[in-house]
Amino acid sequence: MRVITLTTDFGSQDWFVGTMKGVLLGVNPKATLVDITHEIPPGDIRAGAFALMASYMFFPKGTVHVAVVDPGVGSERKAIAVQTANYTFVGPDNGVLSFALANEKITDVRQLENNKYFLNPVSHTFHGRDIFAPIAAHLSGGVAVSNLGPKQKHIIQLPWPRPEISRNRISGEVIYVDRFGNAITNILNTCLAGMKEAEVFIAGKRACRVKPFYQSVPAGKAVAVPGSSGFLEIAVNGGSAAQSLGIKIGNTLTIRKVVAG
Repeated sequence: MRVITLTTDFGSQDWFVGTMKGVLLGVNPKATLVDITHEIPPGDIRAGAFALMASYMFFPKGTVHVAVVDPGVGSERKAIAVQTANYTFVGPDNGVLSFALANEKITDVRQLENNKYFLNPVSHTFHGRDIFAPIAAHLSGGVAVSNLGPKQKHIIQLPWPRPEISRNRISGEVIYVDRFGNAITNILNTCLAGMKEAEVFIAGKRACRVKPFYQSVPAGKAVAVPGSSGFLEIAVNGGSAAQSLGIKIGNTLTIRKVVAG
């Protein structure tokens, strides 16, 4: 018995997620299914990659992680399964797995070509149901990754924007906006060590100070906090930073240490 997680841009309005779960349980009725999220913006591969990266390591070793944000479904893009020292990842080879895999020791990558493990016939528009779900279920039941198809040496990597760090200044960008309107940056919380007092500037204008938690500032005020994802996030106490500050994915920001005197 293994846990299978699902990360998709399918939403909850249609039958897509439910159908995937039906296929999963049809192959392995004993599997434990966990939804990470199905509210990734349609086709937003980077958002899917970040959501998976922020969550995958909190599951038991042996978990099979399925990520389907797949605007290239039916094209020549590859479908892959990636075995690491701790987990198995299943999805399209379009970068959606890459942020999570950057933190893992990869032991095997296989193209999904053995249609013995597919739901046949395979639709050109719903590989989540016909390829990724049955493959994940078979893996959770003990099928080895090596049975799925030929080896693949490399996977597609999404570029990760690296912050610029100096003694009194860090420059970064917004990489994800959650449903609360919190803007998650590419600046690791650990980068703030030594910056007990720091201010955040967006588009050259002072936006807020770095504080330990949301209610460190009055309601309606902006604040930067070390987020649970491991990255600094810009928030508004009781509100939306995205709306109040007009923040969008890709916006750049600067953190400056407050120097006494």
